[in-house]
Amino acid sequence: MAGRAFADRVDAGRQLAAALLHHRGGGVLVLGLPRGGVPVAAEVAAALDADLDVLVVRKLGVPGHEELAMGAVAGGGLRVLNDDVLSRLRLAPGVVEAATARAAAVVAERERDYRGDRPPPDLAGRPVVLVDDGLATGATMRVAVQAVSGAGASPVVAAVPVAPPPACHALRALADEVVCLRTPPSFVAVGAWYDDFSETSDDEVRELLGVA
Repeated sequence: MAGRAFADRVDAGRQLAAALLHHRGGGVLVLGLPRGGVPVAAEVAAALDADLDVLVVRKLGVPGHEELAMGAVAGGGLRVLNDDVLSRLRLAPGVVEAATARAAAVVAERERDYRGDRPPPDLAGRPVVLVDDGLATGATMRVAVQAVSGAGASPVVAAVPVAPPPACHALRALADEVVCLRTPPSFVAVGAWYDDFSETSDDEVRELLGVA
């Protein structure tokens, strides 16, 4: 790797926005995945003259085997289930619903923390650009794409500054458009492509949303 691609998340957002300018003026909603995706999304929203909000995603772990995802819950009551896992384990519907309720409560609390009393945006029929600061496996972004697509958003764009090629490829089967600025074969980690990859705080997320 001959030098890092991005100075920080603001720089990454500005570079990413340049690849998304064809969406300017189209009534797009930009959703950042907290926390690190929000500073990137803020720059994209500013360049596209678009609304900015967040989409919190939380994995639904199988009880007793939490590392195994049977689905995920996203903000606004959105849920995606992993049918392969559910059919293999034959979990009782009550188990799935209980796990969903717990995860949804956590998601709702985090979104209230970020959004305050503002209701989640209506996604039906609206173009949405989902933004994160990078992908590793891409699992969270895949869930986000499925969730907003299921809520009626159209088209759905997944946009990140950097990701390994397989993660971007997997997204293309789900999103209407995928923008990955850098797809290095020798990926290592998202933070390896930033000069400054310091942690984004909840206060910073709230401030960016307040400005938006």
